[in-house]
Amino acid sequence: MSTEVRTVDNKDANVQRAERHETVVLSPAVDILETEKDVLLLADMPGVNEKNVDIDLHGNSLTIKGHRDSPVPAGMELIRTEYQPDYRYERQFTMGDTIDREKITAVMKDGVLRLTLPKVKELAPRRIEVKAC
Repeated sequence: MSTEVRTVDNKDANVQRAERHETVVLSPAVDILETEKDVLLLADMPGVNEKNVDIDLHGNSLTIKGHRDSPVPAGMELIRTEYQPDYRYERQFTMGDTIDREKITAVMKDGVLRLTLPKVKELAPRRIEVKAC
């Protein structure tokens, strides 16, 4: 979603005031670490809190989304900004069959989303007994 960026003159203060802004969609930087038991995915999403994160799992596709709003404090007016105040983060991953989808956990702390993707426990080989009828 993109909206027009426009500025207008404030004749009283002779400054530019931002009227509209665009939402920027970023692909978060990600570190992926692996142990014998799980895969750890660390996604950097500065300024995003846990309430603004969505994680969807459809088949083998894992999608993470987050957004950061930078509201102007009460009683103040945004006169100029050098960055886009509203960011959206989105990234999609394809998972293999070794991940236990029912046990995935997520924690958001200090702008880093930590996804723990446990691996499926391998079934021990077993002997199947054959009976006579």
